[in-house]
Amino acid sequence: MNNSDSRINPRQLGTPRGIKADSEFLFTGGPYAAVPTSGDRKNLNKPTRGRKKSIFEAYMLKEDVSAGLKRGELIQGPLRINPKKYHEAFIPSPDGTRDIFIDGVVARNRALNGDIVIVKLLPKEQWKVIKPDGSDKETEATHESDVPEDMLGTCIPQETAKGDAESPDVIIEAQFDDNDAEHGQDLLKDTLTDDIKKLSLDTGEKVKAVGIGGVHRTKQDDGPTTNDPRLLPDKFLQRTAKVVYILEKKHSRAATGFIKLLADKNSELFKRCAMFSPVDHRVPRAYVSLTDCPPDFVTRPEDYSNMLFICRIVDWKEDSNFATGQLAKSLGQAGEIEPETEGILTEYGVDFSDFSPKALECLPQSLPWVISPGELAKRRDLRKECIFTIDPSTAKDLDDALSCKQLPDGNFEVGVHIADVSYFVLEETALDKVAGERATSVYLVQKVIPMLPKLLCEELCSLNPMQDRLTFSVMWKVTPEGKILDEWFGRTVICSCVKLSYDHAQSMIESPGKVFSPEELPPVSPQHSIAEIQQAVLNLHRIAQHLRKQRFIDGALRLDQLKLSFTLDQESGMPQGCYIYQYRDSNKLVEEFMLLANMAVAHQIYHSFPEQALLRRHPPPQTKLLKDLMEFCNEVGLDIDFSSAGTLHKSLNETFGADKYSEARKEVLTNMFSRPMQMALYFCTGVLEDETLFRHYALNVPFYTHFTSPIRRYADIIVHRLLSASLGASSPIKMEKEAIQRQADHCNDRKMASKRVQELSADLFFAIFVRECGPLESEAMVMGVLNEAFDVLVLKFGVQKRIYCNALPLLGFHFQKVGRKPELTLMWEPEKPEQESVPQVITIFTLVEVMLTSDGVPLKYSALLKRPNSE
Repeated sequence: MNNSDSRINPRQLGTPRGIKADSEFLFTGGPYAAVPTSGDRKNLNKPTRGRKKSIFEAYMLKEDVSAGLKRGELIQGPLRINPKKYHEAFIPSPDGTRDIFIDGVVARNRALNGDIVIVKLLPKEQWKVIKPDGSDKETEATHESDVPEDMLGTCIPQETAKGDAESPDVIIEAQFDDNDAEHGQDLLKDTLTDDIKKLSLDTGEKVKAVGIGGVHRTKQDDGPTTNDPRLLPDKFLQRTAKVVYILEKKHSRAATGFIKLLADKNSELFKRCAMFSPVDHRVPRAYVSLTDCPPDFVTRPEDYSNMLFICRIVDWKEDSNFATGQLAKSLGQAGEIEPETEGILTEYGVDFSDFSPKALECLPQSLPWVISPGELAKRRDLRKECIFTIDPSTAKDLDDALSCKQLPDGNFEVGVHIADVSYFVLEETALDKVAGERATSVYLVQKVIPMLPKLLCEELCSLNPMQDRLTFSVMWKVTPEGKILDEWFGRTVICSCVKLSYDHAQSMIESPGKVFSPEELPPVSPQHSIAEIQQAVLNLHRIAQHLRKQRFIDGALRLDQLKLSFTLDQESGMPQGCYIYQYRDSNKLVEEFMLLANMAVAHQIYHSFPEQALLRRHPPPQTKLLKDLMEFCNEVGLDIDFSSAGTLHKSLNETFGADKYSEARKEVLTNMFSRPMQMALYFCTGVLEDETLFRHYALNVPFYTHFTSPIRRYADIIVHRLLSASLGASSPIKMEKEAIQRQADHCNDRKMASKRVQELSADLFFAIFVRECGPLESEAMVMGVLNEAFDVLVLKFGVQKRIYCNALPLLGFHFQKVGRKPELTLMWEPEKPEQESVPQVITIFTLVEVMLTSDGVPLKYSALLKRPNSE
């Protein structure tokens, strides 16, 4: 059975509960072939047995690709592979309609997740027929964290398309690392539509007895009556395609996994190679040379069964089911924090190496560093003003500070003061090159991988209290109601008087009349009283409330998702506890002024450099997914106005009943609304002709950029350089518009990778928390119903899990559409023979009790449904 599309099988451990893993790869006289999945079997063009024959098509020539794209015969896009069913892949349709489906590994032609590929559509008779009965809704790719952080709070995304079949479906994030509206969030996989391949129902006999079938089509089914795609209207079809060329290998080609001896001890290959099995099933298995393996691996393979290795895919020939890999290093035991973390960083191409001596030479060499009199003379001196920082208590890289001074006329002078990183990171230096390549700091649960050396991040650029620091400021004259009367940009020098945490600022907001003693706060500069600082915080809070209210009146959208934070043991670094992060008024205060500064700077640099400005746009939601969501909301009787970001926000925030679960219903809806959202993107204004495309959908503003976090985002450094040049404080930026766009693209890629890494870091810690402290009980709310499984949001931890019917002690279960609302009826086995079977109806927003338990496999845990009370 040397099948052409034989793809690597999941490790037995890695398959979700209720799905049988395929057997080990079998020797069939030719290369070792993995057992193909059912999805692959149906589109194999069986090659001759035994003979080596091409499994994959050769790639097209570059010139033919260019010509085909021009003629409209070929389509280009990023490849997304379904993490739960790795034989399914998708690319977005250029016209925003339903994704184009790439069925099986052969059609994928050796491209990996995230690669920019060129595809050719297959003839219509090979298109996929869509069943509208809820039993097979996987017609879109599971989306990678697609909600722009600009519309999210401190909340987190869940396991998404880049997720892997083996990582827990967790919707938590690493430490809260941001304090503008873009709190490190982008969301969301298509939970509602991830169907399960046919699950075995072991209780078939009993089912007949109670008259509950497995899955029944219902009378309301308005699906296609034929399976021949040529005879069906387009609404029942999904176009399918095959990959003919890889335009850009975006995937790092690195993977973590395990090594095993080959199955056939008598083959030639056995003496030379081992098999590398990646944890992420979207990456192929690979032959690795035994010379790269540990010396005693062949004699004691069992010693390495739980040892994680990093392998780089170096080749994948047309005639092989398996890639060729090179073992890079062994990481340590699977399921341990540091090996797993290093694996995640390597897979996503995060550079965590030490900074090179060349880059470090760009830093000030004579320490302690002091601001020169010449530099001071060029700046507005704000060192005597009451300026302070508000950050998470653990933050060391303090990018931004705030000030608020009452003026004699009753108005306020409000200032946002941002670390002047571009003073230290000069264009085209070795340090600039490294920062541009890293593009962002990466926040893990237990540590930060910084974009810039520690000396800058934590010392010279960080706005530490009682230290003179160089800043770039935006200052406004505002009325107490937040109306802006005047605006000023300029280079400044400040001396922060105190480092407040969000908790400190929150206490001041909640107890406006309270007199704080010095012991309740961090050290305060003798130049300023605690009362003066408290008054400034309260004034900023009041102005921020007006600004925020006005933003939502003007049509902004915010999708807040639950975010899990951890408390770690100081000695071992293990998670001791976890809690949902509270997004409060102190966070909102900082966010409002960061947004204001970012918008002000966007206008300024675009006005000055219409061809070179680096802005951030947010495209409107994807039409097809939005349409699906609208239909779904109608089906389940939700009255949602999807006409704009503002109306969507309003719909979401109108109460969903006044009971204690209205918040939970809102969380479920927030997750749904996140699905059609697209990523916010950096871009260069000189490259996009149409100014309407510059808009930011979620913030509902024409121009937006990132200016407020230059210590941890490279885009902000470019923006600082543009702002400085616009004020005549420095010479124009050297980069041409094409170079700025290339850097913008790179920043977008790294932003997505760092987002995914943050999610995986949090997944890792939560899985370890379940293992160490579980089983954990919680209420959960149903957020999607499939024909043999359903998805829940676990309310105590904000994680999302799928519960499979055949993993429960049921006599049977029954799926149907009530109207168009999907519903599962579970028939629980009686606890005692004389009792009746207990039915439980599962539909959207149903409240259930779940238990999270570790699976006894590194980093795997399941959600089990608790039996309903029989009263």
